[in-house]
Amino acid sequence: RSQPPYFAAMVGLYAGATDTTQALPYLDALEAEHAFWMDGAERLAPGEGHRRVVRLRDGSVLNRYWDDSADPRPESFRPDYEIGRTLPDAQREAFYRNVRASAESGWDFSSRWMRDPRDLRTLETTDLVPVDLNSLLYHAERTIAALRRFRGEPGDAETAERFVLLAERRRRALLAAAYHPDSGFFYDVRWRTGEPGSASERGERVTDRPSLAAAASLYFGLATPEQGHAVAARLERDFLKPGGFVTTLVTSGQQWDAPNGWPPLQWLAIQGVRRYGRIDLADTASARWLALNRRTYRATGKMTEKYDVVDLTRRAGGGEYPTQDGFGWTNGVALALLKALVPLH
Repeated sequence: RSQPPYFAAMVGLYAGATDTTQALPYLDALEAEHAFWMDGAERLAPGEGHRRVVRLRDGSVLNRYWDDSADPRPESFRPDYEIGRTLPDAQREAFYRNVRASAESGWDFSSRWMRDPRDLRTLETTDLVPVDLNSLLYHAERTIAALRRFRGEPGDAETAERFVLLAERRRRALLAAAYHPDSGFFYDVRWRTGEPGSASERGERVTDRPSLAAAASLYFGLATPEQGHAVAARLERDFLKPGGFVTTLVTSGQQWDAPNGWPPLQWLAIQGVRRYGRIDLADTASARWLALNRRTYRATGKMTEKYDVVDLTRRAGGGEYPTQDGFGWTNGVALALLKALVPLH
């Protein structure tokens, strides 16, 4: 089981902090990770999926979360097993695989993956093309192309061009399948839905479950300027809360839902809207999030993995374990936002 493929983004930050030459030793690992995600793509007919790759009915190729096993997770065997027992045999294997795929997504768990936000048995993660996963892979493909081009060894120019083409095909496919012009937002897509030649041949946008994952399309620069401005406006109207950006608009009791806000998603959303010219929104969200961090730290002496961004007096909850103290990504995002607001010398 993987996790969201942020490795290319990490390599890019490292190259920016040092120089591109220092990032070249990671090129083979980047290409190996990309091959892992794309395994089986060349054999797929329209409307088919294999492991982590799917081919939409219009022929375009995108990715999903997956797990090769269809058993309870070792780390949560008993709760998975107990829920699985309540399902008919024909549905149990799909449930276990969807639980595992949800864990791979990092969003374990969220109404984003569930047909019924109150019922974990309705997970449909493997049936969805996630907007953030494909934004990450778009960035990975562009990063591989840039590093190949920079290295300049025999064959690198041709490989770089191939990855540029892969990235552009992915961008076009995701914009066509995931962006909903009427609501000005990016959504996950049910890839099995639709018939060739129909209006829905690229799948069905899950428009009833908007999430902060849409911000990844801005952070990695996939969205057109018009789309970026529309998404930023929706984020400001519906997702911006007193403590920052909320993860989804559904209060389900799951930890990757309202009223929780998560540091990595704050960073994606804040830097994403900043990239599309909404400096005011980025600064407002940064100030609110940092104020919440400061308030909680003064009250408890701790930074935590997630925060309740709706009720600033309440500790964040939900999920399979107590809210963790620490916390690496909280500290990192806080420092990065402080540096952006008040440049440090």
